[in-house]
Amino acid sequence: MSITKLSMISATAVFMGTTAYAGCGISSGNVSILGNEFAAIQAVAEGAKQCASDGVTVESNLNKDYRELQVAALTANPAQYTAVTTTNAAIVPLLGDDLIRPLDDLIAKHGQNLSKNQMITVDGKVMAVAFMANAQHLFVRKDVLEAAGVDVPTTYEEVIAAGKAIKDAGLMEHPFATTSKTGWNLGEEFVNMYLGFGGEFFKPGTAEPNINNEAGIAALNMLKSLTELSNPDYLTFDSNAVQASWEAGEIAMAHLWGSRGTGLLDNEGSTEEIVSNTLLVSSPTVGGGDIPASTLWWDGFSIASNISDEDAEASFIAMLNGISPEVVKANNDAAVWLVEGYEPSPASAGVFATAAGKTKPYPMIPFMGLMHTALGAELTEFLQGSESAEQALADTEAAYISAAKEKGFLN
Repeated sequence: MSITKLSMISATAVFMGTTAYAGCGISSGNVSILGNEFAAIQAVAEGAKQCASDGVTVESNLNKDYRELQVAALTANPAQYTAVTTTNAAIVPLLGDDLIRPLDDLIAKHGQNLSKNQMITVDGKVMAVAFMANAQHLFVRKDVLEAAGVDVPTTYEEVIAAGKAIKDAGLMEHPFATTSKTGWNLGEEFVNMYLGFGGEFFKPGTAEPNINNEAGIAALNMLKSLTELSNPDYLTFDSNAVQASWEAGEIAMAHLWGSRGTGLLDNEGSTEEIVSNTLLVSSPTVGGGDIPASTLWWDGFSIASNISDEDAEASFIAMLNGISPEVVKANNDAAVWLVEGYEPSPASAGVFATAAGKTKPYPMIPFMGLMHTALGAELTEFLQGSESAEQALADTEAAYISAAKEKGFLN
């Protein structure tokens, strides 16, 4: 499938309420769901499983490594999974290899109550149904900031100053954390920071890389400054590690996914002191820019191509049941839902604030995944002090160019 036109959910539209299809009515078919593993996706999968009956099986594999599994699993014929939960970035390789099917006919038959804002459209065909919004943003401990005599940061420069004040006051040795694990997570942190500095990943109208420049160097230097406030094992920190550090009272500032807000604000795994002093605020700006250094995301579902029409229809109906108003009402605080009946909660405050700052959506273009992979693999040596920012960015561009040529995006 050629990807020439991508319909993105804007920062405004992404928060408009919708009505999801409720009720199953499936008489036969097999449903198997592959997806990420966090509270909102777990709720969707459980909602889909309510459609199981004597003639219908509904199973799920929720795994934080789903991105690495999805292409091979859906390339099989028949596909190993009938439905996948997906995002701005995760959907691109599925589109490129024709592994997911257009949903227009199924929407016409079963999805009359879906909003246009939920329909992710590629070349005029609906290829996914979005059900939640997400973004990385800043989590802060107001009591620790007050003890250090600093305000809640609104810029990354203020994050650095606050972190140093916290260390100097002897309050915490490593006051900051983010999802900086080598690989996809680290690549995403550069994506956020580079966009915050106003960078463009590719030369206009081409697949040629455009990161070895002033904005790229500035982004790397800011990431390096943040690592100096972080646990020395920062290259192993994913969302689970950051959340655990927060709940243990080890950090006072974190740049973390909004979908983790519910877990940090509940009364499990932490203390009342930490929970009551946790604030969810916008992602900071950086370098004098006027937009948060983050990216807006949607999460949704797609249906596999290499399955029977019967299983495709059963899967579509089951997934709609998984995002019904009843499921959302029962799991209101688990996400920023794009479903009618969702009531914004304290856990969604940071995502709303970040979106209100006109944060850019994650680049949903065919070769962005190759760039992201190269970033995640090539930046660690700079952060560890063994090479320059210019060399790290040159290595990233070289790795990207090699992969892009192999995929036919560059000659």
